[in-house]
Amino acid sequence: MSAPSTAPAPSRRLPKVPFWAQIVAGLVLGVVLGWIARSHDVQWLYTTLDKVGHIFVQLLKLAVAPLVFFAILVSVTNLRKVNNAARLASRTLLWFMITSLIAVVIGLVLGLLTDPGAGTGLTPKDGQKPENSGSWLDFLTGIVPTDVITPFTELNVLQIVFMAAVAGVAALKLGERAQPILTFAESVLELLQKALWWVIRLAPIGTVGLIGYAIAEYGWHLIGKYATFTADVYIGCALVMFGVYPLLLATVAKVSPLQFFKGAWPAIQLAFVSRSSVGTMPVTVKVTERLGVPKEYTSFAVPFGATTKMDGCAAIYPALAAIFIAQIFDVQLGVKEYLLIALVSVIGSAATAGLTGATVMLTLTLSTLGLPLEGVGLLMAIDPVLDMMRTATNVAGQALVPVVVAAREKILDLDAYNAASASPVDGYGTREASPVAA
Repeated sequence: MSAPSTAPAPSRRLPKVPFWAQIVAGLVLGVVLGWIARSHDVQWLYTTLDKVGHIFVQLLKLAVAPLVFFAILVSVTNLRKVNNAARLASRTLLWFMITSLIAVVIGLVLGLLTDPGAGTGLTPKDGQKPENSGSWLDFLTGIVPTDVITPFTELNVLQIVFMAAVAGVAALKLGERAQPILTFAESVLELLQKALWWVIRLAPIGTVGLIGYAIAEYGWHLIGKYATFTADVYIGCALVMFGVYPLLLATVAKVSPLQFFKGAWPAIQLAFVSRSSVGTMPVTVKVTERLGVPKEYTSFAVPFGATTKMDGCAAIYPALAAIFIAQIFDVQLGVKEYLLIALVSVIGSAATAGLTGATVMLTLTLSTLGLPLEGVGLLMAIDPVLDMMRTATNVAGQALVPVVVAAREKILDLDAYNAASASPVDGYGTREASPVAA
């Protein structure tokens, strides 16, 4: 008679919750907790939501400065591995400008059709000048830093990009003698990206804090005052992201728009929550590679785009905001002013480079038009709600342009593009689980 089997019964594992579902759960929980904190005046919950969201943003900020520097440095030097590097770089910049121009035109048309500043009940007295503002002189002179430390301590991304680009070009000129520095830079970049993956995994928790605090602080009545303006920003961004981008993919790149969104969705949803193009950059790089764009070109185009390509923050938003503020202050805008808005949006978008928000770009636009900077204060309260959709549009564009350019230059891997899926970001932190191989 044989002995009874003593093998342990197989353990039941809880099903793994996809990352996108965790984000959605965080959004819902944040709204509920924010409503409870506001409607029942629960001070400890209000403070907790504020701290949780603040810590998440601070963790993102911690990696931004070195991440941008080493990403741009490595991306510039990686261009030496790509055929027709100068052509690719110029085509990338050209498509950045083309899509920005289309986006700003959509913003202007929406603003002219809907009059977002009418009937709000807001007056010029409700506004106040921002602490930090932008002008063309500040923008042009501010590119070059006064020292190498301050841009990192004050998170001046534009100056960091300038130093990194100069260092990258110098490394290319040095050739083999710069290889030890480049090896070090690539190792540091991988280290920073690995650390940032850990922060990204906290995004569902950060979502609870950020969304919950916004609801607890501002409530729904504030959105009512800005209903038309808020709707315009969301509709404008949606038209660009789900109208213009698919049209370009179908007609210019001649690839499936649905496949693009399947592949790029993890980056777009993280951008919506984090409100940070730079913080989302590692995910954007991975999904762009997964969509069949060569790694060497991706490593240049995406970091470049994360600091300069802002269809949401630098095109749609300032166009609508300028019309909104002009109506509040009873200033008439003419054809010349609308052309200036388009010019500022296409040329000055690098001024928005940073972690969150588009205040500098807005002040640059207002100062160019001669509109009162106090108008910025009218929009600060609603900015977190707007910034989610703006940043999602930014990141979608940052992934789109490399796909379009790669397709036009016949270097897009169509098999990889057509196989792209909306797999979650759970395993993106490891080389083995890279979505390129997904």
